[in-house]
Amino acid sequence: MENREIARVLWETADLMEIAGEDSFRIRSYRNGATAIEGHPERIEDILRDPERKVTDISGIGKGLANVLSEILATGSCDRRDVLLQKFPPTALEFLKIQGLGPKGIALIFEHYRISTIDELERLCLEEKLRTLPRMGAKLEEKVLRSIAQYRQRTGRYLLSYAENIAYELSQVFAKVPGVEAVTAAGSLRRGRETVGDLDLLVTGPNPTAVLEQFVAYPKVDEVLGRGENKASAKVGHEGLQVDVRALPKESFGAAMQYFTGSKDHNVAIRTRAVKMGLKLSEYGLYRVEDNSKVAGETEAGIYQALGLPWIPPELRENCGEIEAAEEGRLPELVELKNICGDLHMHTTETDGRATLEEMAQAARGHGYEYIAITDHSKALAMANGLDEARAVAFAKQVRQLNRNGLGIRIFSGIECDILRDGALDLANDALAELDVVIGSVHSHMNLEAAEMTDRLLRALECPHLRIMGHPTGRMLLHRDPFPFDFERIVTEAVRRGVWLEINASPERLDLNSAMVRAAQAKGARFTISTDAHHPKHLYSMRYGVITARRGWLGPADVMNTLPAGALADALATRT
Repeated sequence: MENREIARVLWETADLMEIAGEDSFRIRSYRNGATAIEGHPERIEDILRDPERKVTDISGIGKGLANVLSEILATGSCDRRDVLLQKFPPTALEFLKIQGLGPKGIALIFEHYRISTIDELERLCLEEKLRTLPRMGAKLEEKVLRSIAQYRQRTGRYLLSYAENIAYELSQVFAKVPGVEAVTAAGSLRRGRETVGDLDLLVTGPNPTAVLEQFVAYPKVDEVLGRGENKASAKVGHEGLQVDVRALPKESFGAAMQYFTGSKDHNVAIRTRAVKMGLKLSEYGLYRVEDNSKVAGETEAGIYQALGLPWIPPELRENCGEIEAAEEGRLPELVELKNICGDLHMHTTETDGRATLEEMAQAARGHGYEYIAITDHSKALAMANGLDEARAVAFAKQVRQLNRNGLGIRIFSGIECDILRDGALDLANDALAELDVVIGSVHSHMNLEAAEMTDRLLRALECPHLRIMGHPTGRMLLHRDPFPFDFERIVTEAVRRGVWLEINASPERLDLNSAMVRAAQAKGARFTISTDAHHPKHLYSMRYGVITARRGWLGPADVMNTLPAGALADALATRT
């Protein structure tokens, strides 16, 4: 099991314990353990299986939790979680995914109404019965109803990073099969969608049967859904992601890549173009209608070229103007990971990070970066030991000294400063003035009405030291929806004041989304792509932010952290 999977079981157990009203200290120990495991650089499974090592050496893991971890490794669950799932309805964990309730609210609903399904919760809201409970009202009912609708839409969706990890694992397995020439992910994963519903893997080579046999026998395959001569489908992993593996002849690989990458709307438009040219396009190739002779098929570029188009990057294939742009020679030069010169949003052990400044700097050097900005939290996040004015000023002084001493990488002093409910930034202006980079982010009061949230963000933009608006919509994919606000108005004001918009590359956020990125770019917005890293391994998430930027049609010039260190320093100083 991966660390993220183990941590998820601990998080769920803690939530169930809170629903049951158990001891708060014990609940906190589970949550602290989950945090420690999620951020640990080594696989917990490897440590548990090594008789020479002790998992209790990890801060936050005691003897009791170590036993729980052994249970999770052996069964995929733990006794405490299983007992609580017998006490509560099997759907209790689903209730936790509904925004607005929380464990205590769920416990109250279970106690008064004895419901067991999301449908019954929905009926309670429609019948206006939720508002009769303490601390619940009409607005909460409306929020729960919206969240139920959104939960149903996202059920069966998976984070891009999760699907990519499964694709990588299987690709490594298939690559060892004799004769395999290529293994490539298609579908929404290849297009870089923020979440995916299933995974398509295309394999070429002279021995397709061996690949499919290897797939259905893979230990993480939970259920085989179908097996044919050239295709097999199965549910993989405890999350149940459906994976379709297709074995293809080399001469059809390009056509299959185009077809199975999608999107559906893009493919319809491409096939319509083919028909108008007297051609027909399928996953097997591009053919002339008159004599069924093959025109192209081995490569994707050959397919597009035969249709009078340059190759269109997969991230753009959503039928949102990319075909017209390709035809007219207007496809943008998209930003690439190699263009990124540094990361402008990360945390250290000074607040809630898992590594020191020096460790984060060393990791960033390993990525080839010229610079980083250390942007620990401000004092409003007391649970994260956020910085007050004195600590922020002292930190800026420390960074200046580090840069004089030389770390092999430029450090920008920064802070992720909370935008308070009234729109004021969490620290005084004279302290913010000492820092190179000020990110303003919303971490609280996300349930405001759209007008109030818009006013809040507008006031934040008035701060003369604000340089970047962090994770601008506050969403957490598959968990928390964006807070409502007038996005167009905020972008307009950010552009006017020279404030950049962050594309938060954390695969749990990917905030802004690609549609918003493209809309903001059209208004002249500038962007940063940052990982919000709390551990050195999180720096690898930069690729997901770049993918999102590409889906938003951004080029290197749109992204400020493609600038070299000196040019970025000038841009920060002049607020351009």
